[in-house]
Amino acid sequence: MQKNNKIAVIEDDENLRFLVVHRLKTEGYSIVETGNGSDAEELVLKENPEIVLLDWMLPGVQGSEICKNLRAKGYEGLVVMMTAKAQDLDKIDAYNFGVSDYVTKPFNMDVLVAMLDSKVKFLVNNDKHEISRFGDMEHHPHIHSIIKNGKKIELTILENRILLYFLKNVNKVISRDDLMLEVWGYNSDVNTRTLDMHIVRLRKKIEENPDRPEYLQTIRGVGYKFNA
Repeated sequence: MQKNNKIAVIEDDENLRFLVVHRLKTEGYSIVETGNGSDAEELVLKENPEIVLLDWMLPGVQGSEICKNLRAKGYEGLVVMMTAKAQDLDKIDAYNFGVSDYVTKPFNMDVLVAMLDSKVKFLVNNDKHEISRFGDMEHHPHIHSIIKNGKKIELTILENRILLYFLKNVNKVISRDDLMLEVWGYNSDVNTRTLDMHIVRLRKKIEENPDRPEYLQTIRGVGYKFNA
């Protein structure tokens, strides 16, 4: 069944790229592809896919550099890094330069498809969000930003999705597991430390005093609650 969603596959291993592209086409995705890091930026900016599957280690240019450049040039789609780098520190580095998610090689193709299906469902289901207001702030989800006192504060894609979920569930206690499933989808690589790191960063952007949060409060032993 055609899904009407486009994925860019950027991978220099021709065998792996062939397998991933073939499977995703079978699943109904529209695919653009390259094995050359130097062509990747131009391809993504021209084709504007919803998701980029990006190899970390590419000849000529690193996947991290490609991701940074795409973000700097305004690409707002999801970037899923494919890599054998499995340490937590590497993952945190990846989130810092704009990666939305992370899949560790070797990966199970069924798991990859389930993760991408989850992300596409999130994208499609959240296509028409209104501006939300809390305190003296406005959340503009389409431009991944908060407007506070007339100033624009940019959010990362994951911060944007976390805040969006809280604003849909104001004053409800949200467990860490539910939040991770909603924001990251089906991905066993994500852990609570990664989630907590994003919560800390989001607080710095929305709270007057991030150490004593007014909005995004921790519910000890359970998760979080957003007070509006």
